[in-house]
Amino acid sequence: MKNKISDFGTLMPIESASIYVQNTTIGTVSNADGKFVLQVPTQFLNDTLVISSIGFKSFKTPVSEFDNTQDIYLEEDIASLDEIVLVAESRPKTGNDIVSKALEKLSVNMPETPYLQKGFLRHKERNRREFKWLIESAITVYDSSYASSAPTNLKINVDQVRKSYDLRDVDSLLTYTAYLKEKANKGNLHARNLRRDTIKTSTLVKAIKWNDTRINGLQNLFESKLNVFRNANTNRALFGDDVLDTHQFRLDTILVDNDRKLYKIEISESHKYINLETKGIYNDGYQAKGWLYIYYDNYAIKKLEYELVAASNAQKSRSKTLFDTQINHKLIMTFREYQDKMYLNYVYYETPKLVNVGYKPTKPGEINEAEANTDERFYYTVQELLFTEIILDSEKIDTVLQQPWDPDIFAVKPYNKEFWRNYNTLLESEEDEKLIQDLTKRSSLYKD
Repeated sequence: MKNKISDFGTLMPIESASIYVQNTTIGTVSNADGKFVLQVPTQFLNDTLVISSIGFKSFKTPVSEFDNTQDIYLEEDIASLDEIVLVAESRPKTGNDIVSKALEKLSVNMPETPYLQKGFLRHKERNRREFKWLIESAITVYDSSYASSAPTNLKINVDQVRKSYDLRDVDSLLTYTAYLKEKANKGNLHARNLRRDTIKTSTLVKAIKWNDTRINGLQNLFESKLNVFRNANTNRALFGDDVLDTHQFRLDTILVDNDRKLYKIEISESHKYINLETKGIYNDGYQAKGWLYIYYDNYAIKKLEYELVAASNAQKSRSKTLFDTQINHKLIMTFREYQDKMYLNYVYYETPKLVNVGYKPTKPGEINEAEANTDERFYYTVQELLFTEIILDSEKIDTVLQQPWDPDIFAVKPYNKEFWRNYNTLLESEEDEKLIQDLTKRSSLYKD
């Protein structure tokens, strides 16, 4: 089934709406154009399809009666903030207090037993003009529970790869410099001391692959501070015991999601900078901004929209020079309730990449064309994850755990057409589809 979801009042497409079969984990989200595609097995034809988005009334219909020919329009649905805040019951009234309550409830609302999740990954890398790299993979994630340590109790496997195009430039001396500093401990090394014509392309490719893994490896994302709520119980977590030192939360309004009330809470900076403490990367000096959506009834976290913006003088200078942006991390996470627990449903992660291609030091007074052409010079990556299946059966989990696990999303694998025939994926936006079509016409960087 496929269709487009729009706002009844404005006629604008609704991005990131949830489309799922009720009481199952089968589902997807709409793209930037409000469009989606969903494969539903025949045994669920008599079940209910739900289309919901925060702030709108849900659309429900039997799967068998779904109409692909008529666009779907959702009506706005907002609760009264005054009614909620002034009720005569002992509830937190401020944004800080509501978030503190939600963090206290994580141990109750997050999974407490081992589980597997299967899903789809799309990894895109581009400059401001065009796509340079695209990877699409089917993945499996194992987690023992919220209470366990992610680095030792979380596993990722890349099951299949559908697309893997790579047409990136390989003349980034900045990436090579970082690679040498890490591998050879050359602490005083700078790109201006290197000459591209003295470095083998194969050596630069090694540096690029190393940088891919340290910046965009899925293991890093799941184990780091950016897995905000899963890792909230770890030492020095972003949303740990000292969260109010680096964040402030303001209650904005009350919204509705699938007939349930939600607190909408604004995230802003506090009196201390944020440090992601990423090994080998200066990831200090940020301030946070964004939104947090928390269910009113049980304080479960539904959605996070989160940006880390360069704030310290050192980070502002670094971000401008290396990335030409002050937003270093952009994260969206949504959760779905299944059997009274909240499971990760969708992730959007965007971050600039240490590439800076065409960097050529100039003499005083000379104009460096590569310096001026920022559209081609700076790269960034976008990773989207959609989870469509949750497995709680202990025997199935034990069986899968006995198999080899390989988290390398960048490794080339053979294409299995039959596997992808009925596998749920994220529908590309019209803009992305055009860029991907252009990318497929060009050759690959890495040759087998």
